[in-house]
Amino acid sequence: MKPRQKKFVYIVVALAALGAAVGLVLYALKDNVSLFFTPTQVHNREAPQGRNFRVGGLLQEGSVKRQSDGVTVHFVITDNAQSIPVIYKGILPDLFKEGKGVVAQGKIQDDNIFHAEEVLAKHDENYIAPEAAEALKRAADSKAAASGIPAAPAAK
Repeated sequence: MKPRQKKFVYIVVALAALGAAVGLVLYALKDNVSLFFTPTQVHNREAPQGRNFRVGGLLQEGSVKRQSDGVTVHFVITDNAQSIPVIYKGILPDLFKEGKGVVAQGKIQDDNIFHAEEVLAKHDENYIAPEAAEALKRAADSKAAASGIPAAPAAK
């Protein structure tokens, strides 16, 4: 083989190895990527069925119901347009309160109930996930448009 052909072979082998490495990394990350959806998006079936994802919004007032086993909790997450019932088995964060921001990670089952594996609560009075804040703003805008009242200006 000529030196030029050897260089070409090395380049092809290096590109194949790089492609294989990237493919393996993406395959390994496939199950660990968790996308964020709002209750409206889940209601519209935009969320993946049978795969883990995150749903976030506000914890609906009066929706928290604890079972007698002490670890199973039923609650509802809302974005003020749609709501999604959630079941979680485990210990809830200290900041988990009705009317406050919450993000749950898990799967939606055939019974249209979100079965959470992890529940996160907002960590400070002024923080809300950007996606959840945008969803709440869209819900308020759509309610205002439906009632004919102009929407409030966005807070800065």
